[in-house]
Amino acid sequence: MKRVLLFFILLIPFIFACYELFLIQNVKDPIKYIYTISGVTATVILFFSICISLIKKHYNLIKYRRMIGLYGFFYALIHFLNFLVLDAEFNIEFLIKETIDKPFIYLGMIAFLILLFMAITSTNKLYKIFKNYHKLVYLSLILITIHFIMAQKSLTIIQFFYIGVIILIGYWKLLQQIIKRNRV
Repeated sequence: MKRVLLFFILLIPFIFACYELFLIQNVKDPIKYIYTISGVTATVILFFSICISLIKKHYNLIKYRRMIGLYGFFYALIHFLNFLVLDAEFNIEFLIKETIDKPFIYLGMIAFLILLFMAITSTNKLYKIFKNYHKLVYLSLILITIHFIMAQKSLTIIQFFYIGVIILIGYWKLLQQIIKRNRV
């Protein structure tokens, strides 16, 4: 029951975006709107997925982390497909040129490839083999945050929040490793 509820909660941004785009049709720039909704939603969900291990003593959400992470990838995939289909119109030359000319797109592509790798290797069998590589999610979140800052061309409160969360999580993980080493 909880999994079904979580499934629908994580779908809310997608349903809302479809409602705004197709039913209300009150969006002035659909491409920018899709970038914003999908990018912010992917980032928030991915941040939440890595915070789960920090709050596992208080809330037992570890069993939902894969599902949450895959939803983060789903929104990142929408973000990428918006670029490929609507912005570049499947024009590979344009895609390559934009990626080279705009460094924030390059960083976003690297982050997306990391997330793609993690999504592909998230099955039980493959996760056991590639478990250590799944720590690349931290690198992808750093790249996503830089991508977000460069795309906006300014720092906002939410971006400072993301930076703060990355620093806190990094510090917390480092502290856990130091404590674990001292116990051995």
